[in-house]
Amino acid sequence: MKKAERALISLTDKAGIEGFAKELESLGIEILSTGGTAKKMRDNGIAVKDVSEFTGFPEMLDGRVKTLHPKVHGGILAQKNNPDHLKQMEEHGLQAIDIVAVNLYAFDKATADPTCTLANAIENIDIGGPTMLRASAKNYADVTVIVDPADYPTVISEIKANGNTTLKTRFKLARKVFALTSKYDTAIINWLDKIDAENHPEL
Repeated sequence: MKKAERALISLTDKAGIEGFAKELESLGIEILSTGGTAKKMRDNGIAVKDVSEFTGFPEMLDGRVKTLHPKVHGGILAQKNNPDHLKQMEEHGLQAIDIVAVNLYAFDKATADPTCTLANAIENIDIGGPTMLRASAKNYADVTVIVDPADYPTVISEIKANGNTTLKTRFKLARKVFALTSKYDTAIINWLDKIDAENHPEL
């Protein structure tokens, strides 16, 4: 397993991110980020490259499109021991993303408010986050994916010791992703099932 070189961090819950990001930076790992996450890290003196700079494409559609780009998903999904993948990455100017730390828009929190409108609920359905998480978990052989801040210390410890995380750890973290995205989608359908058209005249 090659040394981790690049991390993408995009968080709704930013607890503990300063310490984690500083450790990554000290290990020579480039950090990519978006919006409020990037700002928080910069406010703490951490060097960050905006995803829009990395992709060469701006955030758009009121932030609905930030990370949905081949340079992001190619960097995540490429198999690093597949010569054909490596060739295509070189041809298209793709760079590997080795670590992905993402958590999701707080749909449960938004819809717990009894005044939450259908439109507001819909805007709190995360698209880019689950897409990056599922891509990273699928490619756990090459990507460390983190959804729980409690896993930051293990990731840092293993990178310090080995230059990257172990396959066993990456598999464990990938399982956490699918548990989270399954729970997230279940929360969405459970809330939508309760929708009464009489209370939502836009339907």
